[in-house]
Amino acid sequence: MVKIEEDIKLDFNDVLIKPKRSTLKSRNEVDLNRKYIMKHSEKKWEGVPIIISNMDSTGTFEMFLKASEYNIITCIHKHYSVEDWANFKQNNENINWKYLCISAGSSEEDLNKIISIIDICPEIEMICLDIANGYSEHFTNIVKQYREIFPWITLMAGNVVTAEMTEQLILAGADIIKIGIGSGSVCTTRKKTGVGCPQLSCILECADAAHGLGALVLSDGGLTIPGDFSKAFGAGADFCMSGGMFAGHDETNGDIIEENGKKYKLFYGMSSKTAQEKYNGGLKNYRSSEGKTVKIPYKGPLEDTIKDILGGIRSTCTYVGAKKLKELTKRCTFIRCNRQLNTIYGNE
Repeated sequence: MVKIEEDIKLDFNDVLIKPKRSTLKSRNEVDLNRKYIMKHSEKKWEGVPIIISNMDSTGTFEMFLKASEYNIITCIHKHYSVEDWANFKQNNENINWKYLCISAGSSEEDLNKIISIIDICPEIEMICLDIANGYSEHFTNIVKQYREIFPWITLMAGNVVTAEMTEQLILAGADIIKIGIGSGSVCTTRKKTGVGCPQLSCILECADAAHGLGALVLSDGGLTIPGDFSKAFGAGADFCMSGGMFAGHDETNGDIIEENGKKYKLFYGMSSKTAQEKYNGGLKNYRSSEGKTVKIPYKGPLEDTIKDILGGIRSTCTYVGAKKLKELTKRCTFIRCNRQLNTIYGNE
């Protein structure tokens, strides 16, 4: 018999954060750094728990070099060659490897490439095992395999949206579970498949499961404004990942396109027809495109967006009296709403 879950699932635009009395006098008093010890790798990590997505336009070496100045992680896309990695290391000194994560899929080719990259860059501390559907038994076995080969490395794994699969991937060896299906700005998985879960409720469910086992969750997708980062952290996310918020900058891949006096950069999902044609010779006859290609208005330097996001999160913390980002979840009460923004003069 078909089962229907009657409880309401919420997204970021369904809630606001309720303000509370605060002793903070300035946003400058807020500490956004977090300290974590990973469950399996036992690695210590400290920094601002924001991650730039491993999409090929945003997960670039150039993005990493700039974002690391703000103690933010960049998840490097998996399409750089082993030679690219060798050249990158040779040409850059004093790399802060704590803010760099490499990406892999579930194939044997991906594993061999990761082994070669880590031979060249043994300082790497973090791997993101990234597939669209993290629910297969095969993927669980891949996580186990990576944990056996790289016991000292922190493993991210996903994507999933439920407690039981969060727990399974943790027990398989993942330190950080990547959660979110269909919530990304250029992802059309929900449209094509009808599968997914509103991101705020996804965080609440998966964070509860992960924290019970001593592991962490990474909220991936659905972040459209700085306030969404605050809501994700308030709901229990340990890390937040975004692609769309970091697209369109100088440090992203792609040429600037000029149309009618305005500048743009292309941005597309990694399951889109654009990406499939670029890396896989086109769409296979058994699948459809689950991503779209859009023109992002050119945004200039990455640091402007980073400062805007960090400033928004600091301001949230002052509204609820959280001197540290770590305290935001305990100080956060959500209010359900029908409308959160007054858009009479636009949505900016």
